[in-house]
Amino acid sequence: MKDYIAVIGGGLAGTEAAYQIAKRGIKVKLYEMKPCKYSPAHSNSDLAEVVCSNSFKSNLHTNACGLLKEELRMLDSLLIKIADKVSVPAGQALAVDREKFSKEVTERLEQMENVEIIRKEVENIDDDGIIIIATGPLTSDALSNEIAKKIKQEKLHFYDAVAPIIQKESIDMNIAFEGNRYEQERGKDEDIEEWKKRIKNQEVSYINLPMNKEEYEKFWNELVNAELVELHEFEKREIFEGCMPIEVMAKRGIDTLRFGPLKPVGFTDLRTGRRPYAIVQLRQDNEEGTIFNMVGFQTNLKFGEQKRIFSMIPGLENAEFMKYGVMHRNTYINSPDLLDETYNLKNQNNIFFAGQITGVEGYVESIASGLVSALNAVQKFNKQEKIIFPKETMIGALAKYISTQNENFQPMNSNFGILPPLAENIKDKKIKYGKMADIAIDKIEKLSNIT
Repeated sequence: MKDYIAVIGGGLAGTEAAYQIAKRGIKVKLYEMKPCKYSPAHSNSDLAEVVCSNSFKSNLHTNACGLLKEELRMLDSLLIKIADKVSVPAGQALAVDREKFSKEVTERLEQMENVEIIRKEVENIDDDGIIIIATGPLTSDALSNEIAKKIKQEKLHFYDAVAPIIQKESIDMNIAFEGNRYEQERGKDEDIEEWKKRIKNQEVSYINLPMNKEEYEKFWNELVNAELVELHEFEKREIFEGCMPIEVMAKRGIDTLRFGPLKPVGFTDLRTGRRPYAIVQLRQDNEEGTIFNMVGFQTNLKFGEQKRIFSMIPGLENAEFMKYGVMHRNTYINSPDLLDETYNLKNQNNIFFAGQITGVEGYVESIASGLVSALNAVQKFNKQEKIIFPKETMIGALAKYISTQNENFQPMNSNFGILPPLAENIKDKKIKYGKMADIAIDKIEKLSNIT
């Protein structure tokens, strides 16, 4: 085995991984293709370039990303430490001076005795030695092709149009009903009480939101006139019919959605005993059944517009969106099939992945995956047991989400919906999330020996 660990990619995940490995006395070769080659979204030659917003989101423990940052602080995350140092005023959020942030990360790693930074594009993955691939959502074509060969897939996902995800307990179940298409529908001569009894005992994976004609047409009108996020030029070329944004589909005609993702065929509205005019389906998105995604609602609407317009759907008036729909150029692997909870490739365990290529979404989430993959690459280097983070922690919940079988897998950011629910039913969201955060922090404190 080689006497170093290779990290491919000098973004947020890769730089955190390099630091965590080097501070444990192991040599790191950190490969970054800038400035020899830039992706369409990058322009700064420094490492850990912050490309979009300069916000690392809330610092509050009752916010999922705030909890995640606190867990990382407790585990001596270099990048969160630097983000705190170069922060700019942003209320309760952590925002950074992006130039100072990238510069300081670069300088810190350049000064570390065990880190060698190699500025070149990696096109081939060596089978010998331990490797962390942290090349992000804009992985170069050559390396994408190499990764696809390694994981035995024809290609990676190159375009991401993702539907919003909603917390189940925020859905109005006086309007919504559970049931699968055709199985839920009342038979023509079926007794109404027998029908209700039958559907009550069904095993279902969907929650259904019925709409009448007036509700549907108001929703459609707002949808086709909503504000959109502007795509980069290189992204516009990559839209394909397989993940058509719902607002684009709606603009093809007022009834297009009713013959597509909102078709009411195979359902009976419990309130009226008749087939609805249109129906929105929500599909279970995690093992615990605490979060559901909006089927067919991949979208390019601005986040505020999603909240406003999708809350018009009956049953979602008070919906809590754990994740809004996004639509952008993205390269990510099918992690549930390929990775375990340490971000380790199951069929080639000298290879780890980290960052957005794994399906975690967001700056802090990428940093967390870099930390977990690094700790476990070190464990493998030292021939020691893997470190699996408790599922009650945000770090552990993210790792569990991306490694749990899910045929409709899509990228995920930190949210309380992926944590195990509390034993007690607490209505007040702040109190509930505060208790969940306390549990997570307690679990991380018990792992303090790994820092």
